Amino acid sequence: MPGALTAVIYKIAPERLWREAMETGSFSGSPVDVSDGFIHLSTAAQVRETAARHFAGVTGLVLVAITTTGLDLRWEPSRGGDLFPHLYDELPLAAVRWVKPLPLDANGRHEFPDVE
Repeated sequence: MPGALTAVIYKIAPERLWREAMETGSFSGSPVDVSDGFIHLSTAAQVRETAARHFAGVTGLVLVAITTTGLDLRWEPSRGGDLFPHLYDELPLAAVRWVKPLPLDANGRHEFPDVE
């Protein structure tokens, strides 16, 4: 099972929504998450492609590193049958390891911090 091998997963989120989550104490997801009924997450191996496919050229984003311990994740197939972690609940802020900006480089691609 992927969860047993993946201790940290990632969420790309608009910084504005993340600030609101910090103020309210909970993160229920971005509009697409709310619409789909779960929070879309990615592994370290998936997060760069997620950014390129769904957030190309978008500014004002943050990358949130999340510890999987204690989360009730569902690993479900997505693009090409790859299994992605989905959270069908609010993200407990206690599971957040760190939050870092996700700026664009001169070519309009996101510059990632080190991911595990």
